[in-house]
Amino acid sequence: MSTIKVENLSKSYGDVQALRDVSFEIPDGEFVVILGESGAGKSTLLRCLNGLTQPTSGSISIDAEEITGPRDDVAMIFQQHYIIEQMSAYGNALTGSLNRTSFGRSLLQWNDREDKLAALEALDTVGLLDEAGQQASQMSGGQQQRVGIARALVQLPNLLLADEPVASLDPASAESVMGYIRDAADERNLTTLASLHQVNLAREFGERFLGMKDGRLVFDGYREDLTIDVIDQIYGDIQTESIRSGQEVDA
Repeated sequence: MSTIKVENLSKSYGDVQALRDVSFEIPDGEFVVILGESGAGKSTLLRCLNGLTQPTSGSISIDAEEITGPRDDVAMIFQQHYIIEQMSAYGNALTGSLNRTSFGRSLLQWNDREDKLAALEALDTVGLLDEAGQQASQMSGGQQQRVGIARALVQLPNLLLADEPVASLDPASAESVMGYIRDAADERNLTTLASLHQVNLAREFGERFLGMKDGRLVFDGYREDLTIDVIDQIYGDIQTESIRSGQEVDA
């Protein structure tokens, strides 16, 4: 578990300002969904949170310790799962322990017993224990992303980040994968931030929501606060009309 505090965070890439004076605080164990159009600053925010990108100004702290670079206790699930297709689901999950063992030992599966058990437990969490020995290249896109989730869990994080984790999946697979992410976070009481572009999916699985627009935080609230007017503020009229008509919303 981790308490996250973001204060006056800004990030510029030359003349482009990706984040503009963003501030919020997330208590231990909360599941937060970041909403916003493409280019709103969602991915930049997550990259700052995992230490891969340094902010231009402002600060991020985890349990009162400022983030200055990548941390072993922060795990990331990406849109592209980046698993090793020639390895089994179990072998891929086991690479999540690279922060505790060498790549060579992990490749040969010479990991400690605790890491091996953690890999099996993580695969069980995402419903893939029976497929532990299956080669990743033979798995569907949804299964491969679940292997990516298992790998992140084996890292034994205190903070779990997910950057558009279901953007490339069909609706049924996307709902399934989001369910596994939410279940994993709940089981481990993991502080979690996930960016999503499907508003209806976000409303189904999110607990708290951060709305981003043009690099600014324009909304911070819970499910009951995520009204049509708020979605209009984040996305605009086209997405709002889609929600009113009952259609799935992709932004």
